[in-house]
Amino acid sequence: MERPPIRTMEEFAELVGLSRPTVSKYFNEPGSVRAKTRERIEAAIKQSGFRPNMFAMNLNRRRSNILGIIIPNSTDPFYMALTRRVELIANEAGLLAVLLSSDGNPELEERAIETLKSLNIAGAIIAPLGASSHHDTLSELGKSIPLVYVDSPLDETSSFVGTDNRQSFRLIVDYLCRSGEPPCYLGMPGVNTNAHTRELAYVEAMQSLGMMPEILETASHRNWDFEKFGFDEMLKRLKSKKSLPTRTVLCANDRIAFGAIAAAWQSGLKVGRGDAFDIRIAGHDDHPLSRYACPPITTVAQNYDEIGRLATQLLLSRLDEEDPPPDGKRILLEAQIMLRSSA
Repeated sequence: MERPPIRTMEEFAELVGLSRPTVSKYFNEPGSVRAKTRERIEAAIKQSGFRPNMFAMNLNRRRSNILGIIIPNSTDPFYMALTRRVELIANEAGLLAVLLSSDGNPELEERAIETLKSLNIAGAIIAPLGASSHHDTLSELGKSIPLVYVDSPLDETSSFVGTDNRQSFRLIVDYLCRSGEPPCYLGMPGVNTNAHTRELAYVEAMQSLGMMPEILETASHRNWDFEKFGFDEMLKRLKSKKSLPTRTVLCANDRIAFGAIAAAWQSGLKVGRGDAFDIRIAGHDDHPLSRYACPPITTVAQNYDEIGRLATQLLLSRLDEEDPPPDGKRILLEAQIMLRSSA
């Protein structure tokens, strides 16, 4: 007669002939039980196909083996590259990474936070919406578990791993000034702290070279559709009587540069460097698709893998502390310039 499927830890412990605490100990940390016991349990797993409900197990622990990740956009290659690195390191450490997206919506971000809290997560890596984030909810969560922010910090006291915007903008502005007309700046919607810090970094870089900063006036937006923003704002400028102050445009990020290049093409302008071209357009981030744009985008590269690695290491180091307080540690990485055809 066929044995009914094993559904609970108690039923599995009865099948293998061991106590439930011993079986539970194995599933929490296989190396914590004797080799013969481990072999016995693994043979029973193979025979029965049993898999414990890890989420239910975590709810009963003081500290679970689940790490949370919240990002603003699950389809953006930047966030995918970063979270893939986090997931790999978490898995190597015996931890389960749960990824949730806020899809640029503050209400979905709050729901994602509540979902992670219900899973009794040990800690989380978060790319916050920033200006529209639920600061109080995130601050309250940070009092009970370690949080590390990436892409942009929540505030001046939060633990953060990301790119040194001041260094990266000095790099790209210096190159653009040496190789052609000084750049004007096409900013980004004010969706997170990058909008302000990158504009400030551009201004500082221009002033350090004795140049006058030229910031293009844009409409006020609070959405993450950066490509459309770049396209609309550039096209509006090119169609108006208000011409560009310079033939070089530095965009706040590569996604805005995608839109700006499309607008220039639609306006009949040739984008690239040299006398045969009408306008230069550069970006920031080295988005995974920037090398395949037409023309390929000159930009500065954020090290996605290193940001993911250091953020996870910082989070894991804090998990080993008893009742870890917010430490506010910041790790800023230097960017590298990627010279391509657009500028």
